[in-house]
Amino acid sequence: MLCGTHSINNNRGRTLKIITHWSLTTLVLQPFRLLGCLILCAVSHAMPATAQDLPKGQIPARTELHAFQSLTISDAAFLKGQDAGTPVTLAGELRVAQGVGRMPVVVLVHGSSGIGSNTDVWARQFNQMGVSAFILDSFTGRGLTVVGPDQSQLGRLNLSLDAYRALDVLARHPRVDPKRIVLMGFSRGGQATLYASENRFLKTWNRSGLEFAAYLPFYPDCHTTYQNDTDVADRPIRIFHGTGDDYNPAPPCKAFADRLRASGHNAELIEYAGAPHSFDSPLGPTTPTVSVNAQTVRNCRIREEPVGQLINAVSGAPFTYADPCVERNPHVGYDPDAAQAAHRYVGEFLSTLFRLK
Repeated sequence: MLCGTHSINNNRGRTLKIITHWSLTTLVLQPFRLLGCLILCAVSHAMPATAQDLPKGQIPARTELHAFQSLTISDAAFLKGQDAGTPVTLAGELRVAQGVGRMPVVVLVHGSSGIGSNTDVWARQFNQMGVSAFILDSFTGRGLTVVGPDQSQLGRLNLSLDAYRALDVLARHPRVDPKRIVLMGFSRGGQATLYASENRFLKTWNRSGLEFAAYLPFYPDCHTTYQNDTDVADRPIRIFHGTGDDYNPAPPCKAFADRLRASGHNAELIEYAGAPHSFDSPLGPTTPTVSVNAQTVRNCRIREEPVGQLINAVSGAPFTYADPCVERNPHVGYDPDAAQAAHRYVGEFLSTLFRLK
C-alpha cells in the first residue's frame, strides 16, 4: 500500500497538505498495514517544519536557553516592595535573529495556559524582521502548567517580576541592543506587560539598569486599579483587544488608556471588531468556544487600598478568587483577520521604533 500527500491552496492563500491513500485491496484486506500507514502519515504531518519549509530569516541564527533566578511572591509583597518570596529558577528561550552585531529583542510573556501556539508565530515574524525573541517560561520552574481554573495559584504580578529578571539576562548578552528591548504579553502575560510599565514597580523591582522601549499587552485584564497607576514609564504603550472578548473585556482597558493619555502618556488601545479572547492563537477554534471552568474577573472591580492591599471595590473586603463577582467559562477563539491585522500593526510599529530597514 502507498500513502502520500499533495497540496492545495485554500481561499486564504494558505497551502493545505492532504493525505491520500491508494489501493482498495489494501483497504479491504490489509487493515493493519493501513493503520500503520495512517500512523506514519499522521506522525509525519505532526512534525515541526524543517528549515527548508521556512522562509529565510524565520530560522533563528542561534537558539539559546537561559536559566535565571526569580521569586514566587504574593501580590501584597510585590506591591509593598518586600523581597518576601520563595526563590525559583526559571528559563527563557532566546531566538537570536540572523544578522550581525547587537540586535533588538522582543520579550514574550505567556498567559494562563503557558506558552501557546501564538508565541512561535510571533517569534518567527520577529526573526524575519531581524529582531530576536526571548520567550519567557514563568510556569515550568514553578511546577505549573495552567492556572486558568484557579488563578490563586500564582499572584498576577509574578510575571511582571519575571519580565524584569529577563532584562537581567538580556543586559549581559553581547548580541542584544540594550536600548531596543520591547515587552509583549498575552492575557495574564498581557496584564503583566501593561503594569510592568508602572514607575513604582520599575523603581522597586527592575535592577537590570535597562528599560523596555515599549509595552505591547494583548487582551490583558484591566479590572485592577493600583495606587498612582497613571505614573508610568515614558515609553509607548499599545493595548490590543477584541470587542468580542468576554474573558477580559476591553472597556476597562479603554478607560485606562484614556486616563494614561490624559496624563500625557503615549498610550493607545487598538480594537478588533468581534474578535474573541486569544484571537491571535492559530490553534484556537475559529468559532469562540468555552474555556471550561476558567475564572474571569470581568464583573469585578479590584482596587489597591491601602498600599499593598487588593480589595473588592464593591464590598470593601480583601479580594479573593472566591468572591461572588468571579465567574467561570468565558470564551476563547482564533480570529484570522484580527490576527493578521495585529501582526501587520506590530510589524510596522516595531520597524519604526527599532529603525529597521
